[in-house]
Amino acid sequence: MSKRTDLAAAHDAHQHPTAHPSGAERLEVAAGVLALLADRTRLALLERLAAGEADVSTLTDATGAARPSVSQHLAKLRLAGLVATRRDGRRVVYSLRHGHLRRLVAEALSVADHQIGALPPHD
Repeated sequence: MSKRTDLAAAHDAHQHPTAHPSGAERLEVAAGVLALLADRTRLALLERLAAGEADVSTLTDATGAARPSVSQHLAKLRLAGLVATRRDGRRVVYSLRHGHLRRLVAEALSVADHQIGALPPHD
């Protein structure tokens, strides 16, 4: 599946939340969401947004990525329906759209902690 298809599938699922997807469609959309999270910068952005809303400058500082890169990643996350925006004067403020995403990011990072031996295994 292409990245463009991943974005389209994730966005379509967000736009039609009352539709009952088939098992295959559900897996396809979930794979698209996970593909978006598979990028280090996007994962860092989502981790920071899990702590609360932030503007591009704050997110740039938090991730250490270049501002144009942060803006491009935020656009992908927004198009996929994973982050929301609102205006605060001249600033655009980003936030996570779903608590599920906050938990997914936390779980992914927890798995990483276990993999690198930072935490004892938890079953």
